[in-house]
Amino acid sequence: MKDQVLVVGAGAGGMLAAGRAAEMGADVLLLERTNRPGNKLLLAGNRRCNLTNAKDLEDFVAMYGPNGRFLFSAFGSFFRDDLLAFLERYGVETKTEPDGRVFPASNRAEDVVNALQRYLEDGGVRLRTGARVTSIQIAKGCVAGVEIDKEVVPATAVILATGGASYPETGSSGDGYRLAAEVGHKIVKLRPALVPLIVREMDLAKSMQGIALKNVRLTAYQCEADRIDQFLTLKADYGRGLGGRKPPRPVIESRTGEMMITHFGIGGPVTLLMSLAVVDALERGPVSVSIDLFPTLDDRHLQQRLQSEFDRHGNRFLHHLLDGLLPHKLVDPFLEMSGLPPDRLGHQITAVERERLAGLLRSLRFNIKAPLPIASATVTAGGVSLDEIDPKTMASRLVKGLYFCGEVMDLDADTGGYNLQAAFSTGYVAGEAAGGAK
Repeated sequence: MKDQVLVVGAGAGGMLAAGRAAEMGADVLLLERTNRPGNKLLLAGNRRCNLTNAKDLEDFVAMYGPNGRFLFSAFGSFFRDDLLAFLERYGVETKTEPDGRVFPASNRAEDVVNALQRYLEDGGVRLRTGARVTSIQIAKGCVAGVEIDKEVVPATAVILATGGASYPETGSSGDGYRLAAEVGHKIVKLRPALVPLIVREMDLAKSMQGIALKNVRLTAYQCEADRIDQFLTLKADYGRGLGGRKPPRPVIESRTGEMMITHFGIGGPVTLLMSLAVVDALERGPVSVSIDLFPTLDDRHLQQRLQSEFDRHGNRFLHHLLDGLLPHKLVDPFLEMSGLPPDRLGHQITAVERERLAGLLRSLRFNIKAPLPIASATVTAGGVSLDEIDPKTMASRLVKGLYFCGEVMDLDADTGGYNLQAAFSTGYVAGEAAGGAK
């Protein structure tokens, strides 16, 4: 009989692992907790499925932070070009957008899931849905199988591809961390990543709810909001994947782009990219953020911009003047924060008051209370310690016959296709190693 490989979790990494193990000649059973494979993959990239990114290898790896170096070996075996060639083989054309993100040309995540399912069928992989693995069976330090509802399914190799703890409705319930811990693996603390942030000033956020801000700078600080240095004007971006520059203290990260004000705090692309750094900083002490609404103007030119508005429209009320500078829904809360009456005429604004307005435009501040829970995050940070996994094979260093791939490991990255590429690459390597193990 052929050796039986069990793959636990039919996500991106799990399906590729199962297909590759079958190609290596193994008898493969793919176990999925929900009623169908690829649930989270169907939601990826707003259902368009951001597969990977066009960045070169060094910049690509930098997007995972210090743990990214673990992926060099996996990327050497199966990287972007291999993934795109694989998809093309199954009829999925791809496209690269100007920002480097790679999608199916159809913009349909379903096409990627269908391609992976055909790959499984070609290899004779058996799929069992509605199967929740409750434990991994070990005999004399080696994998012997898994238990499903008190039924023991024998195996010579098990690949844990259970995903993280975000989007639990897709099957990523965090089971993999418990299963790995029960057989002796260390789990690095789980945290939400790519997640919106809750602010202490909830009423202020509610008054601005729904405002979309474009081309702004969001900066996170390791201090209370009232201690932010208003004269510390940043012109460079700082954060993971941005060249490794260290920001000036007490800055945590600073990025420019788009964000949203929500009823509970802040969200949108820039917020999500900075969220993990904020979550980790909250463990060390208070965190606040500052929004620079005019990052392309230095302080002098911002003052000149305001003075020009007041000179040209000196007979207009301040409320109407600000309506030309800010999103309409931001004007009333902005005036309330400034302490200036909305019916003050432009030519009546003093130099001191103009400086106060400029300070708010430069630094709209919130204190961060907490992130939304892991279940609401796009990605789970933390997971099975990489120190206990062989990067060349994804094999456990503790239990013979146990392998890992994807988000269950202590690997996470920014948005842009990096997390999916890591899942595909580690899945391929784990499947090859497990399928060829004797």
